[in-house]
Amino acid sequence: MLAERLPDLPVRGVLSTVTHTLTTAGAAVLVAPPGTGKTTLVPLALADAVEGTVLVAEPRRVAARAAAARMASLVGERVGERIGYAVRGDARPGSRVEVVTAGLLLRRLIADPDLPGVGAVMLDECHERHLDADLLLSLLLDARAGLRPDLPVLAASATVAAERLAELLGGAPVVEVEARTHPVEVRYAPPQRGERIEACVARGMRGVLGAGSVLAFLPGVPEIRRTAAALGGVGVPVLPLHGRLSAAEQDAALRDSGPRVVLATAVAESSLTVPGVRAVVDAGLARVPRVDHRRGMSGLVTVPVSGAVADQRAGRAGREAPGTVVRCWPEGQRLAPYPEPEIRTADLTRLALDLAVWGTPDGAALSWWDAPPPGPLTAAREVLRALGAVAADGAITPRGRRLATLGLHPRLARALLDGADALGARTAAEIVAVLDDDTLTQGADLTAELGRLRAGAHPATHRWRAEVGRLAGLVGRGAAGARDDLRSARVGADGARAGHAPAGSASAGRASTSSGSAGRASMSSASAGRAAGRAAGSAEVRGPGRGAGAATALVVGLAQPERVARRRAGAAPVFLLAGGTAVEVVGDPALGAQEWLAVAVADRVPGAVHGRVRLAAAADRETAERAAAALLTETDEVTWTDGDVRAVRLRRLGAIVLDESPLRDPDPELVRAALRAGLHAEGPELLRWSRADRALRERLDFLHRAVGDPWPDVSDDALVAAAEDPAGPLAGALASARRRADLAAVDAGDALRALVGWPLAGRIDELAPPRLTVPTGSAIAVDYSGERPTLPVRVQEMFGATASPRIGGVPVLLHLLSPAGRPAAVTDDLESFWDTGYPQVRAELRGRYPKHHWPEDPRAATPTRRTGRNRP
Repeated sequence: MLAERLPDLPVRGVLSTVTHTLTTAGAAVLVAPPGTGKTTLVPLALADAVEGTVLVAEPRRVAARAAAARMASLVGERVGERIGYAVRGDARPGSRVEVVTAGLLLRRLIADPDLPGVGAVMLDECHERHLDADLLLSLLLDARAGLRPDLPVLAASATVAAERLAELLGGAPVVEVEARTHPVEVRYAPPQRGERIEACVARGMRGVLGAGSVLAFLPGVPEIRRTAAALGGVGVPVLPLHGRLSAAEQDAALRDSGPRVVLATAVAESSLTVPGVRAVVDAGLARVPRVDHRRGMSGLVTVPVSGAVADQRAGRAGREAPGTVVRCWPEGQRLAPYPEPEIRTADLTRLALDLAVWGTPDGAALSWWDAPPPGPLTAAREVLRALGAVAADGAITPRGRRLATLGLHPRLARALLDGADALGARTAAEIVAVLDDDTLTQGADLTAELGRLRAGAHPATHRWRAEVGRLAGLVGRGAAGARDDLRSARVGADGARAGHAPAGSASAGRASTSSGSAGRASMSSASAGRAAGRAAGSAEVRGPGRGAGAATALVVGLAQPERVARRRAGAAPVFLLAGGTAVEVVGDPALGAQEWLAVAVADRVPGAVHGRVRLAAAADRETAERAAAALLTETDEVTWTDGDVRAVRLRRLGAIVLDESPLRDPDPELVRAALRAGLHAEGPELLRWSRADRALRERLDFLHRAVGDPWPDVSDDALVAAAEDPAGPLAGALASARRRADLAAVDAGDALRALVGWPLAGRIDELAPPRLTVPTGSAIAVDYSGERPTLPVRVQEMFGATASPRIGGVPVLLHLLSPAGRPAAVTDDLESFWDTGYPQVRAELRGRYPKHHWPEDPRAATPTRRTGRNRP
């Protein structure tokens, strides 16, 4: 019996309840806070209650190894006897309990949907909502609906919305464990003005040193390095803890060796205990995958943690004794209740490959905690089609099965296979191993970083070489070798059970391989599907022309063809990606001076104009064209550029222009489209406008506003819209135009009359006369440029008139002028003006122009055009 001598932890009291519930109901949810023994005691109890191996899925490799080691110590054995583990590249199988990463269990399930020899599955830390874990849950539910209805599934977590999870498991019972926790004092120490987060964490840690070991949570490896540097001279060991460390380095951080400082990423949040911790300093940040679909950027971004995660981290301080947590954010700051599920925000290319291998490309046949968003999933499937991994109907292809066996992101798998064909398996594996592990690089120049690794000058050289050997072996052994490799790690076999999907399942007939959990996507599937979904596996690849740098660039370009980049003209080190996004090289002048780059990793700082290159290899044009051959196009382009028609033949690599030459005989329709685009950009002022044409337009505008239909709108937007219509009234005027100068020869007046049409054009003068006759008989021009018609006329020429004139029923606005033509009064009600306004105007004008006749009664006076005295 494995569960004979278990420690007295809170979960021990419910072990019989858990095993009975699970074996009778077939599924259950276990909610147990950190430190209750959930991860280590429950699997041992399950192993005593079921036939076959108990598989425990953990979200991280370090947690899988630590959990297996702890369980083995509890039963007095070494890891690899009854208790074992399997992570990528490292496996010590156990006969009764095996702890695996969610990604490896996912691969095993897809390879063998009936999971032979497995007696129960425990999904630990479900609340973290990692992409692999969510997909694993959905596929397990599908397998239970067909081949394995007898397979018990236990979903366990410290903090989770248990009701939703129980519902997803078919109304499964929920078992809750009360934690016996020690009190934790909560302090807040937000960053001071201008203080970086690692400096804030170091300051917080210095305030709690001396009470025991201190555990700090930081978002990533770079922050861990900088915090360690800031903690120099604290008097105790400062140890990092993250998923990319060697097993020995991880064990050193987890070993209870006296007071120490442990600087950890999210790996220490759950599933494992860091012994001796009495204080926690929490940066309050996490690094999570995000996709910027508009710019084609994807990768890891730093975000505030959720409230559930903050509680998990704080609980580490009170597992063994009263403790303290220092939170590096302001007290009262609002946090989201739970982490955002990765499936909503991450690149879905790997998930799409898994679904295709399982036999349900769109995932519609599955039950989801959160279904994959349709847009990103569709874009991911476009990428897979471009890679040759799936057919047009979404079905998996032999190439897709081969890519899936490698356990990499499909882009990296493609780069490994095609790069091996061009360069050899070892060289391709060396480059892909770095692309898949961002902790192996510190600088932005990938070729230089590879040189350090090859020379043994990098601290992680041993780990890198081990991964290179594994990847090269996978390629060298071919598909059969890949199956053998999967078997050796107890994670299934490629193609061994094709067609063994659950018989009654909607996914029956699914294929038998999986992409696994590893692989870092640096280009969003959505962008790839739109901007360059056609870029990938069908193009022939040959070896690069020049040296190690070209080889590195070729493999990077095979993984990310949309990220081949060319330097823009100018002093700043800004490059245009083939996918259309601009990125800048910061902090590496030599790399920024290159003409071509193959960009491995790029991100975008909020508010920045350009993206930022984090890792790239210098390239040349030949390598760029070879790596992204499917993005090469040659097109005739006729556009309105710099104020005129530009007709050129362009050879492009995606958005990058390689060559251009003048186009001597462009397509007339393309020319007309460019001219219409010019009118849209610069307006109808491109046509020839005489003074009379402008006046005509003003009269037509008045009729449109005053009368309405059928008089057309002649605003700039309306005229441009009319010009954009190939069958519209202005099509004839533009038919023979070829350039800006031809537009300047088009008579705007003719275009306006064509827009109005006949016979309506014959009534313009009648309804909006260009001149009005005043009492002296003068025909004075009407100004239609304002809101209503305006008539500038001397006061004396309006003597004898009793009412203001009207046009189209609208009173004309009279600008009454002095004998010298200066404004004297404005009115649209002449009758009222003679009574109320004229007396004052008369007094002013009599004093200024005494020789003129200013009658007391203007209605009875004789109008005059004369400027001298004209008394009756």
